[in-house]
Amino acid sequence: MMLRFSQIQNRMGRLLVLLIPYLWMLVFFLLPFLILVRISFSETRIGLPPYTEVFEWLGGLAFEIKGSLVNYHFLFSDNLYLAAYANSIKIAAISTLICLIIGYPMALGISRVKGQVRTFLLMLVILPFWTSFLIRVYAWIGLLKNEGLINHVLQWVGLIDHPLPLLHSTFAVYLGISYSYLPFMVLPLYATLEKMDPALLEAAADLGAKPMQAFLRVTLPQSLPGIIAGSMLVFIPSIGEFVIPDLLGGTDTLMIGKVLWNEFFLNRDWPLASSVAVIMLIILVVPLVWWQRHQQKLEDQSQ
Repeated sequence: MMLRFSQIQNRMGRLLVLLIPYLWMLVFFLLPFLILVRISFSETRIGLPPYTEVFEWLGGLAFEIKGSLVNYHFLFSDNLYLAAYANSIKIAAISTLICLIIGYPMALGISRVKGQVRTFLLMLVILPFWTSFLIRVYAWIGLLKNEGLINHVLQWVGLIDHPLPLLHSTFAVYLGISYSYLPFMVLPLYATLEKMDPALLEAAADLGAKPMQAFLRVTLPQSLPGIIAGSMLVFIPSIGEFVIPDLLGGTDTLMIGKVLWNEFFLNRDWPLASSVAVIMLIILVVPLVWWQRHQQKLEDQSQ
């Protein structure tokens, strides 16, 4: 009897542990997403709330659906929104690649050092998080503007005669996103590379592999989970970034985060803004789900 009671306690404990993250996802992800979906099928109106109701109760269990696909039709028929999606994906992908090119050598170097030097280097990677994200972005304005530090130094050493138009450009957006999200690439890569067995590289060297061959055939495949995790952590927030394009980008820097802001707060077109957000979430979630299932199949086949 006591054994059965302990088994029930263990099962209830495991159920509660699993219930907490599912409850969190239900309250803070699924319910807000369902509200967005409902608003996306409504129509704009002047009033509070600034949209019509999708479901109208007629009494009892009867209700009438007044939803419309007009927002989604307008979304896919207007080149502005399609260009915003395409430009957001392009900027996020290039920024992720830049972070990977810069972050991989950093993570590899940190994983190869020992003791307090490693701790110090990791602290330098995490140090930007101690400062407000908005302040760090504002600091780049002072560096990139025509009278900023970068142009001043380049003119002082004689490399340029006139200030370079660094601020309010796509270059500034790439720079701001890469700088802001670089730690999200370095830390997962470091966590993966730090666990790699050094004996694998020694065995590759004993078999005659050159350092580059050992990196391509041993280190790089072993670090693939860290590359994927870091790329996801950089790409996902970058595609919906608003602050960096708004402060550092020019008028031609069109990203979906800025479109969302304009539709919600300037145009007050909540139904259209909700449909923009729903499509953006689908663009992000569908590849993630596909990749997780693909990885699960590979793991099942390997076992």
